[in-house]
Amino acid sequence: MTAPLYLDSNATTRCCDAARDAALQAMEASFGNPSSSHSEGLRARQLLDRSRSAAQRALGAGEGRCIFTSGATEAIHMAVFSALTELRRRREMGEPVAPWLLVGATEHKAVLQAVEHWNHTLQLGLRLRILPVDASGRHDLGLLQKWLPQTALLCTMAANNETGVISDLAGIEALLHDSPALWLVDSVQALGKLPLALKQTRIDYASFSGHKLYAPKGVGLLYVRAGSPFTPLIVGGGQEAGQRSGTENLPGIAGFGAVFEALERGSLLADAATLQTHREALVQALHDAFPGLVFNAPLEHCLPTTLNFAVPGASSKQLMNLLDAAGIQVSAGSACSAGKAAGSPVLDAMGRPDWASRGAIRLSFGPLDSSTFIAAACAALRRCGAVWARRQADSAEASHAGTLLTPSLDIQPAIDLHWHELGGYLRRQPDALLIDVREAYEQEAGEALSSPAGPALSVPLSGFAQFCASRPELLRQPVLLLCRSGNRSREAALHLLALGHPEVRQLAGGLALRPAEALA
Repeated sequence: MTAPLYLDSNATTRCCDAARDAALQAMEASFGNPSSSHSEGLRARQLLDRSRSAAQRALGAGEGRCIFTSGATEAIHMAVFSALTELRRRREMGEPVAPWLLVGATEHKAVLQAVEHWNHTLQLGLRLRILPVDASGRHDLGLLQKWLPQTALLCTMAANNETGVISDLAGIEALLHDSPALWLVDSVQALGKLPLALKQTRIDYASFSGHKLYAPKGVGLLYVRAGSPFTPLIVGGGQEAGQRSGTENLPGIAGFGAVFEALERGSLLADAATLQTHREALVQALHDAFPGLVFNAPLEHCLPTTLNFAVPGASSKQLMNLLDAAGIQVSAGSACSAGKAAGSPVLDAMGRPDWASRGAIRLSFGPLDSSTFIAAACAALRRCGAVWARRQADSAEASHAGTLLTPSLDIQPAIDLHWHELGGYLRRQPDALLIDVREAYEQEAGEALSSPAGPALSVPLSGFAQFCASRPELLRQPVLLLCRSGNRSREAALHLLALGHPEVRQLAGGLALRPAEALA
């Protein structure tokens, strides 16, 4: 089985050793409730306070608040709710309130939807405006300067999760100097990659997520500048000094605190020069693998850990399948929407061509990834390029020779076979024919598959209907289908059912969920 090369760190990261050990220690030895007054509770409170102090120092928060949350989405909602509650208070007191809520065109949907939700829920009736970006993905500062007098809340990113584009926060701050507008900065992708000294900035709110930088999932943080308005979103228990009720996720906070401590010491992550060297190696490997490849954002304006690219003539689905077959794990744009066929709203906002938006791949490595890992990833990318270059133009792939059918039944027979059921199935059906419906280039980039019944038969889904029409004997023997994720094998299975096949199964989850010992 191909060893995975994880290049999707903007989506999530593994727990680093320090974060894992701190979380386990919190579960085992500091399991008390931080609100309890006995010794176990006091030890838990000490750990909570230590983690918060580490966060304040690492972020340069000064007298600003650092409130632990369940993640960046909650932190964003807390910030937006606080800002809009303050705007409603000002309005009720007869103070002037600007009519616009200004959100950057490339913001994460959590920000946009939070602004829409609380504007509606609080019945403010403010106008949501989208601040455009230029072709490099940076905010239009000229338009921002023009619109600021009408703006009550401004929401921008520190760095974009899809493209890695770094916002010109200094330029934005200069324009906000005399503005009463409140300012939220989604800082999730900036942590550990960009210098942060929040107390020296005009930023009112900044959101962070633990699992994006080697801490556990389920923990985040909201920074609130000293003096900026804050209203609790969750009340009821008085935790977090009354700012966020609910018993604290102490293992997650301890893990996040360990990351902040390592950031403060400078002992965890690779330095900027190393990250730049890693990016240069990956850029060269991508150009070697896919001549004609284009990057969707200028590298000089991007985080060194993020590469967003497209290959002319290749869809994101084709590239994802090819890379995944070779063990390279990436995303088609944002991980939150990687399963959708539509183009990227971020790239569309930048004015990228439709083919580049729909065919985008995001490759993101982590600041903990070693030079050895990067070298292995580069070698795998070049192997994929060689496979792609040898790939024969197959008109059937584009036109889907023959039409796949779907059974005209209200209730379709159960066709999903789970991996733990595979051994029993093959003992019951020793003559089952294993058919791999991945495209040929995926199979070449991956590895040969076989079962106790023999090697897998390669029949790409693009030609499956035509193949079935030429092989009527398929209807007389058990068939087991598989692909990368289980989606295409399910289509093929339904086609066989529509033809009247009495015994067809497909491996649910495909090769992505294959145990190491299965189909060896």
